Amino acid sequence: MKRLFASLSVAVAVATTGVVLTGAAPASAAPCSNVEVVFARGTAEPAPPIGLTGSAFIASLRSQLPGRSVAQYGVNYPASASFTDRIGTARSVIAGVNDVQRRVAFLASACPGTRIVLAGYSQGAVVAGYAVSPQVVLPPEYRTFTPRPLAPALLQKIAAVVLFAPPSARFLSDAGAPPVAVQPALAGRTARYCIPSDNICNGAPLAGPGAVHVLYAVNGDVVRGAGFAARAVRG
Repeated sequence: MKRLFASLSVAVAVATTGVVLTGAAPASAAPCSNVEVVFARGTAEPAPPIGLTGSAFIASLRSQLPGRSVAQYGVNYPASASFTDRIGTARSVIAGVNDVQRRVAFLASACPGTRIVLAGYSQGAVVAGYAVSPQVVLPPEYRTFTPRPLAPALLQKIAAVVLFAPPSARFLSDAGAPPVAVQPALAGRTARYCIPSDNICNGAPLAGPGAVHVLYAVNGDVVRGAGFAARAVRG
């Protein structure tokens, strides 16, 4: 997985020249932005805390929202690659879910005028999706990790949800995890992007990722996803 990502690093660095790769400073320490992207990186993805896919997505979103300030926040979670440790993986995902929900609540309180774009790639798409799910039903051994749904008032602050390579229901079921489903209030504001041959999101059985799984930063999907988010913000 790391070797696959390494092969894309130079191309993405060129495509995202000028993008800061660290999370946005707390809003209390700087003026509130017009938009903040809360992005959850993928498993073992380089360039934390945003990741290569997130960096390309944010660069494109900034170019499509001229005149508006676009901040970024990298979700603070391990993005664990130890999938043989299911409890550890569950802890990784739920740590990300909790951090997303804390960040949304913080922005709603400290920067009520900021439009939030929630996004994620691969494992990060699970994090983002679960964070705005009406209910995450976990197996009994994971029940202590179950996150609470976001309050309706907080959901209203989210302009768009953009998921790149979200693991399919079949993939997650094979891993013993529930499918990704967003609150009905966000259904029209959610976009999913899956390369048809990507076995992580196309409904194939649980397995390691193929080579196409790392192409979202360069295949045009981040531009399409940014366009979707930009339209939602402007609307």
